[in-house]
Amino acid sequence: MVFQLTAASLLLIFYGCYFAKMLAQRRKGIRTDQIGRGKSGMVKRIEITMKIATCLVPLAEIVSIALDVSLFAAPVRWAGFGIALLGDCVFICSVVTMQDNWRAGVSKTDRTSLVTRGIYRISRNPAFLGFDLVYIGILLMFFNWALLLLSVFAALMFHLQIVNVEEDFLQHAFGEEYSEYKRTVNRYLGRRPARRYRSRLPDSSNPKE
Repeated sequence: MVFQLTAASLLLIFYGCYFAKMLAQRRKGIRTDQIGRGKSGMVKRIEITMKIATCLVPLAEIVSIALDVSLFAAPVRWAGFGIALLGDCVFICSVVTMQDNWRAGVSKTDRTSLVTRGIYRISRNPAFLGFDLVYIGILLMFFNWALLLLSVFAALMFHLQIVNVEEDFLQHAFGEEYSEYKRTVNRYLGRRPARRYRSRLPDSSNPKE
């Protein structure tokens, strides 16, 4: 029962934050859910498939929690609790830091800013990282093969969304500013040493003979 209560609380916090943000933005006239809207081809397929996956996983998690099924012992399940709790914290930090730049899916019509402060200083995609950590944590708490397959599938769709949709969109929208951000912050976690690039233009102060 204790694992059921803690897992249910983690999901309530996570999805409560998600939908509370959407409601708050709706009151400001901002449409948060841009998944599949105004898209075509591969981009639309990726976003729609990702959305389906993110609907299936919580359903599987709720069923797993209700049945209290797990192949793992208590220490592993408590480790899962810690990972999922970390995922909640990462996700909440990302939503708060993004403020009204937050969107689910990319939007070519909304004017947003490139956010690089706060948790975005150590991760370019902390919201997706938060999702993945919660998925891993709940999976360890209530391990079963159906939940494993759905969680892996959803995580894969997140990665495809980042690599094939969001990074291309941000590169087009913010140009060199985003390129520099990519050079210093990892896709999921960690910073890289700042690299200096020498100009290709000749140095006019030291002309060649």
